[in-house]
Amino acid sequence: MFLLLLGFAVKNDQPVVLKYFFGYEWQTSLVVILLCFFTAGVLVGVLAMLGKMFRQRRELAALRRDKQNKNKQAGLDDA
Repeated sequence: MFLLLLGFAVKNDQPVVLKYFFGYEWQTSLVVILLCFFTAGVLVGVLAMLGKMFRQRRELAALRRDKQNKNKQAGLDDA
């Protein structure tokens, strides 16, 4: 995988101009721009997943507390 990405980087080292609003420009290699957008996509995906993960952890903790309470009421040990 590393060799494929290295080959891609070597073949796509041409300078590219990325134009923004109000005349702002960023000139760098195509590989750098693709890497930046890939990294930004990964970060957005991880942030989108965090909310659901924390919600599931809270739900799991509540279920564990409920199980412990029911076991105490029934007189069972934690197993």
